[in-house]
Amino acid sequence: MIDWNIVWLSVPLLAKASVVTIQIAVLAGIAEIVFGIALGLVSLAQSRLIRTPVAIYVDVIRGTPLLIQIFFVYFVLPGFGIGFNEFWAGVTALGLNGAAFIAETVRGAVGSIEKGQSEAARSIGMREHQTLIWILLPQALRQIVPPTTNEVINLTKNTSLLSAISVFELTRSGQSIVSMYFAPLEVYGLLAIYYYVIVKALTVLSRKLENILPKW
Repeated sequence: MIDWNIVWLSVPLLAKASVVTIQIAVLAGIAEIVFGIALGLVSLAQSRLIRTPVAIYVDVIRGTPLLIQIFFVYFVLPGFGIGFNEFWAGVTALGLNGAAFIAETVRGAVGSIEKGQSEAARSIGMREHQTLIWILLPQALRQIVPPTTNEVINLTKNTSLLSAISVFELTRSGQSIVSMYFAPLEVYGLLAIYYYVIVKALTVLSRKLENILPKW
């Protein structure tokens, strides 16, 4: 039997927590896109000395659980003098994690463009980084955007893991309400609705973005 009093009590509390979730998703999403594109372009450099650190970073991030990465940023980095509060530790961990996946997307998309384009750019005196940024990257955008928006959506859902370091986002707020009133059905049901609405909104926005891209 659903306790509607708990439902109405939880709605504003979870709405407030959802703002924190959205803030984290926006900040970490911007970080992962910017850092991911940069890493992806660096991974296409001709110098192995430049490519190798990026390849190692991507391999480590993709090969370890996100929760462990969150713990590393929050608990381990302060030991090296790099301290964050819960909120910024979460943003940093999610941004660093997503950047590795976006880097692979960028590398694959840009790398799939005909080599003749790079050769033509070199023939008119363009440097390697200029070719990547001004010639190859714009042509790869249509391949990059769909998986990147999917990664941002995954990041938004992964904000729930930040409850493990006491970030008071949606999941942590829901856990607190459940511990006070022992109403898991009502609270976790509401949590699912909140996450669904946020993710659905992101999905609609991503589809609109994909539709306005040039169809090269």
